[in-house]
Amino acid sequence: MSEDRRLDVLRAIVEDYVATREPVGSRALVERHALGVSPATIRNDMAALEESGYIVQPHTSAGRVPTDKGYRLFVDRLATVKPLSAPERRAIETFMEDAADLDDVVDRAVRLLAQLTHQVAVVQYPSLRRTALRHVELVPVGDRHLLVVIITDHGRVEQRTLELAEPLDGAVVARLRVRLNVAAAGRRLAELDAVLSGLSDEFEPVAAPLVRAVVAVVEDTLARESEERVVLAGTANLVRGGGQDFARTISPVLEALEEQVVLLRLLTEMAEDEAAVAVRIGRETQHEGLVETSFVTTGYGGPGDGGGAAVARIGSVGPLRMDYPGTIATVRAVARYLSRILAG
Repeated sequence: MSEDRRLDVLRAIVEDYVATREPVGSRALVERHALGVSPATIRNDMAALEESGYIVQPHTSAGRVPTDKGYRLFVDRLATVKPLSAPERRAIETFMEDAADLDDVVDRAVRLLAQLTHQVAVVQYPSLRRTALRHVELVPVGDRHLLVVIITDHGRVEQRTLELAEPLDGAVVARLRVRLNVAAAGRRLAELDAVLSGLSDEFEPVAAPLVRAVVAVVEDTLARESEERVVLAGTANLVRGGGQDFARTISPVLEALEEQVVLLRLLTEMAEDEAAVAVRIGRETQHEGLVETSFVTTGYGGPGDGGGAAVARIGSVGPLRMDYPGTIATVRAVARYLSRILAG
């Protein structure tokens, strides 16, 4: 019973500190929460939580604030995640449904998440390393130019134009289009070299240069476009709403967020979490510039809610004193709409 009660006290301290930005004292807990025990018991519970490292007294004669360890226990023991309101759900659906292409989808998702959480939104771009080819289209443009259009299974479109030494043969182009899609559709980047390497052997010698040129441009495009990258929005939110949460300065946080390699490492590590929504708190990020932040992410583009088959991740970065239930719900909701659009 005492352990459950102390968890209730910790939950109340986290909720009050997030709401007020002020250290929380025992008197405030008695007034704001129906904990069902005396003020003396609450003081004893706070002392036990402090001794265990879940809360800390920032300065003399002040209330307590959660530590990284306290936030971690709070997140791990979340029984419910704050549901989004009907207007919030409609806003997500309306904002996302009119996206024109993959770039627009990613841009809308990252801006929307930043607006809803009032934090920094991070969207990992779907890498061609994790996506598969849906279709390759070949479009003759004049006698000696061929437009190669590569479409992935998540809507990414890449275009390249080939300039050829000999005039195009329409019949060969049509046959090559069919053979390319039979061989490559549904294949991932790592599999393509094996299935395309012998494609020119299926054509007459006179057509071999065209086939090799098209295969080369497909493989080269996929190799170059497979670079990992992330898109950010809402960095100004940290300055406006979270500046006082950073004990030193906000500069290390902003500098860390600008380092794509840092964010990509974190996203990759968080993809290995078993939880549908992964949370890194403070020093769990293992980056000095992010020790005063928390990072909430989930997968998108795959079956299920943050399932292992996701092609990339979406998340929110904010101060340790963030609304964890609300942020988790919002990240998960935007990821679901993002997955639904990409699957459509």
